[in-house]
Amino acid sequence: MRHVIALDVGGTGMKAALAGPDGQLLHRARRATGRERGPDAVVAGILDFAAELHAYGARHLGEPAAAAGVAVPGIVDEARGVAAYAANLGWRDVPLRELISAELGGIPVALGHDVRTGGLAEGRVGAGRGADRFLFVALGTGIAGAIGVDGRVEAGAHGFAGEIGHIVVRPGGAPCPCGQRGCLERFASAAAVSEAWAAAGGGPDADAADCAKAVAAGDPDAVRVWQEAVDALADGLVTALTLLDPRTLVIGGGLAEAGETLFTPLRDAVRRRVTFQKLPSIVPAALGDTAGCLGAGLLAWDLLNTPTTPAEVTT
Repeated sequence: MRHVIALDVGGTGMKAALAGPDGQLLHRARRATGRERGPDAVVAGILDFAAELHAYGARHLGEPAAAAGVAVPGIVDEARGVAAYAANLGWRDVPLRELISAELGGIPVALGHDVRTGGLAEGRVGAGRGADRFLFVALGTGIAGAIGVDGRVEAGAHGFAGEIGHIVVRPGGAPCPCGQRGCLERFASAAAVSEAWAAAGGGPDADAADCAKAVAAGDPDAVRVWQEAVDALADGLVTALTLLDPRTLVIGGGLAEAGETLFTPLRDAVRRRVTFQKLPSIVPAALGDTAGCLGAGLLAWDLLNTPTTPAEVTT
């Protein structure tokens, strides 16, 4: 059966699948990323995992994979197929597309940014399906976004499109590792909420999920921490929707798992801030932690469905 390899590389684990032409997942597998062994070992592990998936398809599906899609974190030069930088994996300027293609006998390989790849899946087969313009925002340890236009995701001229977490919402506020002060992710990410709730009385081991539970229970300190995060997030989102005018705003990541504890006040906060802008639908992501893998599969099928030259997909 004709299929592609879909591989989602995370900071601690890798999720993979063999995906059929209609998006069905024919085989799934997971592995540890092994970042504690260093960047060279991480790359070697990715190549080995891809080879294992390739061999499985040849044995059990009657033919080897026709293409592969790989999603990785950090800064990604998708046009050149280079993993430019990832702080949590320690690599720089890794020609990952070329390396994987060579490992798999020269099949075409697509390399994508993890959040943009997850956004692609949400836009085509998830919560943003049917929307001609959507914005996917992942609220995790940091905050990142994906700008969707007519079924594709915009990478930008230099691969930085969608970095909504570094919109400054509190000028002069907390310093951010990016070098600015007051960035959105310093106030509204899961990590930021965890830190603020721990300091406000949640305890040293408290996290954002604990804060959400305390909000639901009516704890006034938790409500204050939560509302400050929601207000910062609404400020960032209104800036983004003013620039992008999306029809649907899809919110995912760990913080979104709080459900209506997040979405009810967030919708209200965004609604209060818009003036001339059109209010988009604000919906939770639908695909959970499978989004990156599904998106990687879509990238691979796009290679097969779009006429390209060998140089475009293997160099």
